[in-house]
Parts: sequence; C-alpha cells; structure tokens
Amino acid sequence: MSDREQGFRSKQDQSSRQAGGDGKQMLLGFHAVIARLRQDPESLRTVYVDPARRDRRMQDFIKTAEPILGRRLHQADTERLRTLAGNDRHQGVVAFADSISKVQTLDELLDALTGPALLLILDGVTDPHNLGACLRVADGAGVDAVIVPKDRSAHLNATVSKVASGAAETMPLIAVTNLARTMRELQEAGVWVIGTDDQTEKTLYDVDFTGPVALVMGAEGEGMRRLTRETCDELVKIPMLGGVESLNVSVASGVSLYEARRQRIAKQSKASK
Repeated sequence: MSDREQGFRSKQDQSSRQAGGDGKQMLLGFHAVIARLRQDPESLRTVYVDPARRDRRMQDFIKTAEPILGRRLHQADTERLRTLAGNDRHQGVVAFADSISKVQTLDELLDALTGPALLLILDGVTDPHNLGACLRVADGAGVDAVIVPKDRSAHLNATVSKVASGAAETMPLIAVTNLARTMRELQEAGVWVIGTDDQTEKTLYDVDFTGPVALVMGAEGEGMRRLTRETCDELVKIPMLGGVESLNVSVASGVSLYEARRQRIAKQSKASK
C-alpha cells in the first residue's frame, strides 16, 4: 500500500453542495424535481405543474408528488411557467426549494472519505450543459465529488440541474479559489492526480485507478491550463481510433470514470475469491 493510500484510510463519504448564496434553488423538469422529492421533500417550498399537460408522465408525477407536497403543489399555465423558469425547457414542472446542506469545502470532503477516493476535477468547463452532463456521469460512476474553479467555470444553476437529470441533487460540487493549490492539497492527502492530455503517449488503460484518484478533465478544445497540467502526477490520453480528434468533455469523463470503476470492481472481485 502506498503512502497516499494509507493517508485515506481514516476518511468517509458524505455529499454536499451549496446551491446559492441566498439558500434558494430553482429546479426545472421531471428528473430534478423527482430527485429532490426522493432525497429531501421537505426542502421543496413550491412546485408548479402545467394543467394542460395530461400525458402519462405528468400523471405519474402528480400521483407521486401530491401526497408528499399537499398544498405546496400548484397549477400554472404555460405563460406563468415560462416566466418563472425564464425559458421553455421546464417540461411543465418548475420548483423552488431550499438548498440542501452538504459538504461544501475540500476539508469537509477529505474528512468524510473512507477511500479510495474517486474525484473528478473540471478545469475551464464553462458551458452549463457540459457541467450538468459531467455531474450526471460522475453520479453514475460513483464519484465522491466534482471539483471546479470559482473562476472560468460554470456553476450550479437551473440549466445545470436540468441537464444533470437529478444528479445535481446528489453529487457534491465544490468550487475552489485556486485549482492548482487544491490539487497539491489532494496530493498531500494521498490522492494520485491524473490529467487527460491527447499529446501524451500513455493511455487511460495503462494506469492503475484502484487507489485514491482525482481525474482532471480540461475544457473541450483548450484542454487543461498549463499550471493544471504541470501539477498533475501523471498524464494519460483516451485512444482515438476514428476521424475525430477529441470527445466532448462529458463523454471523455464517462469513458475515464467507468474505466476507473471497472478496475475497482475487478480488484474487489479478485480479493473476494
């Protein structure tokens, strides 16, 4: 066992994220609101639904939500929903909720982990659709937290929440002031920081992801910033066998994170035999 792996033996996993300075959050669409209903229904202040939408999906949603929400469930026409949401991408469901109190800092995250940690660091991902998709992938792969810089990054909002399809309600999103310094702190805590760079020779399948790992993904096109790249312990690439040069950041995150998960499952299976 390496010194870094030993450094993570006394940590445990709990999730947390801050939704906004005022403690309020707007949720759009079925996935986001259903996820909050399952996780913390008391945090939902008001939920509006479109009475003109009478399809099976809406009927199932109301059947689930009405006994839980009671008088907090209201009808609102299309125009009202558009005004509340600021767009038409709400699927007929708009909710206002209290932000859920979870771990919000790197120290809280490290104190909560039992290891081996699996973290996703996003450097320069400014598109909220990409961030939402990355949160969804991270949640599916069992990531402990997603870390982003406070500057040059998208942050949690209604668009991110909707694209994340419920993952924004469960996946901790931690914004840090200095990304390179945060990476060094993770290294000191025992985490091996692996960056993705299409210019390196080593591939994703040549490295060991079974220990405490932070995977660093750069923005599509630009990649990681120079200091971020230099701070990584190791650089790997995703083999590209076709005509395109790169993958969307959320797709690349999914490919990489599920390789890490595959290795961990294989190691656990081997150990149990």
